[in-house]
Amino acid sequence: MERTIRLAVSGTYSTGKTTTTEAISIATGIPRTHALTARDILHELLPGRRLDQLSASELMVIGFRRMEERIHHEAAAMESHGSFVADGSVIHEWVYGHVRMRVGINPQANRASRIAREIAGIPFKPMIRQTMDAWGTVVRNRARNHYDAFVHLPVETHITQDGHRPVSEEFRKLGDRLLLETVADIGIPHHVVRGTVEERVGRIAEIFDLPLVMPLDEAVKLAVDSVREQRESLARRASEQEAANPVPRRRRLKYAIRF
Repeated sequence: MERTIRLAVSGTYSTGKTTTTEAISIATGIPRTHALTARDILHELLPGRRLDQLSASELMVIGFRRMEERIHHEAAAMESHGSFVADGSVIHEWVYGHVRMRVGINPQANRASRIAREIAGIPFKPMIRQTMDAWGTVVRNRARNHYDAFVHLPVETHITQDGHRPVSEEFRKLGDRLLLETVADIGIPHHVVRGTVEERVGRIAEIFDLPLVMPLDEAVKLAVDSVREQRESLARRASEQEAANPVPRRRRLKYAIRF
């Protein structure tokens, strides 16, 4: 490519970011960047724990680690190729943390557990809000200076029910809105792209005048197969980790009511 582009593909859970960015990368030859999954980071930093068992501060640790991963991979792509297409962006984990402050750490928890956590969190919320505000300032500035444009994938389908995503439709709706508001607020050019993966990739290539190195339908098929294999592997690892580290009933109750 004669010109460079630093493109972030935005969207909340289960909007197709990974498949879309993988297909763009295959079709154009632009490197795809991403962070480790939250579950992989969890296994690295807090082995034996599940996402829905984490406290607010532990969730922020996961978010900071993912942000570090993103920055590292984006910098490496720029050094080696001069361009990248990012699966998500540095603002994503901040948005997810912000939304969790509103809907609860585990939006799928029952009402009693959510109320208990709300009460337990009363003494800590002012400090967490200040931390979230500071984090937001950092990632907004980073995004403004290090991305050329955003493509936003809106919520068009229901969330994938794989048993490993502690989110809800309410979470997705709020996250989708905050992502768009944040990108608009920091003034980065952004486009909302809808449709099938092939329609999305075709539209993105058209918007940014990206040359193709293979037909779109072939790139999409390769991307779909690759992402399916990755998700099946992730689900197997998650099941194996949970089976190897059963959580006693007493500890599950402790996790359910702490903030």
